[in-house]
Amino acid sequence: MPQATVHLLRHGEVHNPDRVLYGRLPEFHLSGLGQQMAGVLADHFAERAAQGAKIVHLAASPLARAQETARPIAGALHLEIATEARIIEAANYFEGLHVSKAELLKPKHWPRLCNPFRPSWGEPYKQQAARVMAAVRDARVRAVELGGDGAEAILVSHQLPIWATRLSAEGKPLWHDPRKRECTLTSLTSLVFDDAGALVRVDYSEPAAALLAGASSTPGA
Repeated sequence: MPQATVHLLRHGEVHNPDRVLYGRLPEFHLSGLGQQMAGVLADHFAERAAQGAKIVHLAASPLARAQETARPIAGALHLEIATEARIIEAANYFEGLHVSKAELLKPKHWPRLCNPFRPSWGEPYKQQAARVMAAVRDARVRAVELGGDGAEAILVSHQLPIWATRLSAEGKPLWHDPRKRECTLTSLTSLVFDDAGALVRVDYSEPAAALLAGASSTPGA
């Protein structure tokens, strides 16, 4: 039996009528649909707990949308929400802008577009994966301390850091087309560890898939 599973949960839909890249900006809260998504995830985990799952640790990025996604889960599982700075959204030069083709064609931005492999417009992918994986490994240890064998933890984070972490865990190149990330709103990227703390596999699921139709696809970073 695996010793622990750490679920990386992407937050729900954000109220963002201007469709800006909100990144680490404050005061970007869940939309009404995002709140519904968070409720679905709370029900999902509550049902699993009722069936015997040992979900014993919950942490969230300090950003409002992550904290708000975690709240109904905390209520359903009777857990406190720890704030985990290492799973925050990626830093991004274009934060606060509506990133359209016209915007990207402005010469002032060109120096930031020279290296998509790092990427040159924001926090390096390797740095994102390293900080999130460090938080994941600490969450695994904490879960085992609290729940023993088979314990689970939930970390509420953001699309790009989760995706970079998954690519790294699977030994794949970190550069990618943002439109092809498999990390929808309130999806779960679950890292399963063995008794020695070695990563066994990465699972992916979408408990709130029924609510995704029509949801905003504007990325945080």
